Amino acid sequence: MTPLVGGAFDPPHNGHVALAAAVRARFGEPVILVTADPGHKAAKAPAEARLALARAAFPGYRVELDPHARTVELLREGTYEDPLVVIGADEYRDFETWKEPEEVLRLASVAVATRPGYELAGADRVERFEIEPLPISSRELRARIGRGEAIDGLVPPAVAALIAELGLYVR
Repeated sequence: MTPLVGGAFDPPHNGHVALAAAVRARFGEPVILVTADPGHKAAKAPAEARLALARAAFPGYRVELDPHARTVELLREGTYEDPLVVIGADEYRDFETWKEPEEVLRLASVAVATRPGYELAGADRVERFEIEPLPISSRELRARIGRGEAIDGLVPPAVAALIAELGLYVR
């Protein structure tokens, strides 16, 4: 099984790091996939900068740039043996709007990370696992950086240093 943890990571934060650690503990060594051009939203930082941030956030993990805008396109390539697509409960709520969700389920297993006690409707075809939520989002981090506020404790120190060094997310 190859767990795949993908996202824009714009920027990666401690919630992403906790998710990767939970995936590693439950399913084995994940591949962290930085989506070069997310099909569902515009990235604020360039792909190469987000890849560098992800490498700083996930030392000791395999971190790769994913050139595909949609998960189904990645899975069709067949690069990963027995892929397990890992998503959060919020993403799962929108899963039916993904490009070819039935094909995603045919090509891979899907695991959904939820908060303790969270009910997941229609999740009979996915594996569910609980993680402790961290109340932070990449959007909020970008806003904080833009306002000149500290992000200490919300991102790994190496990520904070790289954001400052590259001058990312400042307005």
